[in-house]
Amino acid sequence: MSAWVQVSDTLGAALVFVGAAICLLGVVGMLKLPDVLSRSHAATKPQTLGLLLVLAGVALRLRSGMDLATLGLIGFFQLLTGPVAAHLVARSAYRTGQIEHAELLRDDLDRQLTERAPDRSPGPEHGTGTD
Repeated sequence: MSAWVQVSDTLGAALVFVGAAICLLGVVGMLKLPDVLSRSHAATKPQTLGLLLVLAGVALRLRSGMDLATLGLIGFFQLLTGPVAAHLVARSAYRTGQIEHAELLRDDLDRQLTERAPDRSPGPEHGTGTD
């Protein structure tokens, strides 16, 4: 076994371990943090970083072209879907009143929703108008 392969395997194992530890910290944050916004932060930031580190470690271990392409797609879709899902969860929690507005430092969504409030009334296109 060459020195490069041994260094690559060791570095890959270290990246997998560090990535798994960061993912574990994200799970602990999801269980321990008090509100939806904090939990959504703990669900996306460390989980995405942890998964990318795990994927990098596995890529160093496998070193095959098809495996690297698959790992690249997994990382791409994780970067694409994780933040979007967290944004949708946080926005739906905000709209259903599960957010303490007094604890927010800045609330841009409140201004947007109150400016559009008259336009949001259901009309005939939603099936509630008169026929």
